[in-house]
Amino acid sequence: MQYISTRGGGEPLSYSETLLEGLARDGGLAVPAVMPRVDGETLERWRALTYPQLATEVLGLFATDIPREDLARMTAAAYSSFPAEVVPLRPIGDGLTLVGLSEGPTLAFKDMAMQFLGQVLEYALEREGRVLNVLGATSGDTGSAAEHALRGKERISVFMLSPRGRMSAFQRAQMFSLDDANIHNIAIDGVFDDCQNLVKELAGDLEFKRAQNLGAVNSINLARITAQVVYYFWAWLRQTDAGGATEVSFTVPSGNFGNILSGFYAKQMGLPIRRLVLATNENNVLDEFFRTGVYRPRSAAETLATSSPSMDISKASNLERFIFELVGRDAAGVVDAWRGLATEGSFDFSADQPRFEEEFGLVSGTSTHTDRIATIRAVHAGTGELIDPHTADGVKVAREHVEPGVPMLVLETAKPEKFAETIREALGLELEYSPELRAMLDAPQRVTEMADDAHALSSFIEAASLKGDTVRETPVGADRHDS
Repeated sequence: MQYISTRGGGEPLSYSETLLEGLARDGGLAVPAVMPRVDGETLERWRALTYPQLATEVLGLFATDIPREDLARMTAAAYSSFPAEVVPLRPIGDGLTLVGLSEGPTLAFKDMAMQFLGQVLEYALEREGRVLNVLGATSGDTGSAAEHALRGKERISVFMLSPRGRMSAFQRAQMFSLDDANIHNIAIDGVFDDCQNLVKELAGDLEFKRAQNLGAVNSINLARITAQVVYYFWAWLRQTDAGGATEVSFTVPSGNFGNILSGFYAKQMGLPIRRLVLATNENNVLDEFFRTGVYRPRSAAETLATSSPSMDISKASNLERFIFELVGRDAAGVVDAWRGLATEGSFDFSADQPRFEEEFGLVSGTSTHTDRIATIRAVHAGTGELIDPHTADGVKVAREHVEPGVPMLVLETAKPEKFAETIREALGLELEYSPELRAMLDAPQRVTEMADDAHALSSFIEAASLKGDTVRETPVGADRHDS
């Protein structure tokens, strides 16, 4: 299996090469040269597999350069700290079922891919005798999931950007309480999109990227996308085994289009998915695009701070991978779209908008703070389940797209403990924390605050990054401070 860029530049790469490359050298994103296909006979054969075994089978279709026994060892290690079922399904009535993706160490769905990514990154670096300085941006959950998966890795340092003051207190504590020498938290004056722009700017500077051994763990890294494909297969196999349906629909809370892109890939691979329902919050640029065909990102000043903060995003990186498929895998069409975005502030695929649902099964909807609060209350009153505000966005939009006879699976985003203030507002409940979580919340926090400045960021990375083919050097202590 080879991987190419959405913008047509460079030579095809293997899975491991793509993993270490991050953003493609021409500024595009890696995609499979040919999407692997799965038939009904294979699906039936997979029914009896455990989650790590299924992950080995699905990822084996993408990571063809990694020996199967090595892949099996890594998937087993990745999910060893999860409960035995790894991804439980929980019906909540009205034809909806929650897909439990928050059983990992940071209580968020990002663990599902990040725990595997930590294993496979270390494997690839050891095989190549290299080091990697991971540069990422987070709106909340990606950062903690990445840092907990990569902390203590001798060949990896992590530089994680987050928007200052825009995450929940729990999310900040999960990241900033880590004191591992290879973890660098940087709070940027701005919103998530500003953080993401900095990542792209530095990753697009090929000389700097090579000199500093830069890589990525955001969903621009295809390994994240492929690892997330697994739970769509798992959920379909569990749901159809229980209910006998052949087609199911998925609703996915989404800001950066990575999680739902994995479902899109699963559908392209042959998984019988009827609809992929994208749920946004008030920052509903993606909903506008899928309803109208016009993509019009908003400025930092126009990006709202909401009670589902991990979706406070107005520029969706992974949309480029969908556009690549929309234009018939024509890289020139992708380049033209992004050129229009740069000059006009938008691009227009309104003529193709009917294809979004008819050909690709993609529909969308928006949820507001009022909707989130009402949905959290309704689900708790009806089932006793506590759901986080992002999952509530998904449940609200899912209800608008339920079809008779078609199970609707809503992807859970995180545990409600990560958003205690919203749960308190919705239900008047004070959530109880385990001693381990309370210790994390009370621990000293270490973070570097920085202006939205690429030069300042590049200087910081140069001072603290791993160099050449050596193992970790001691980071510069003065670059970190208590906050």
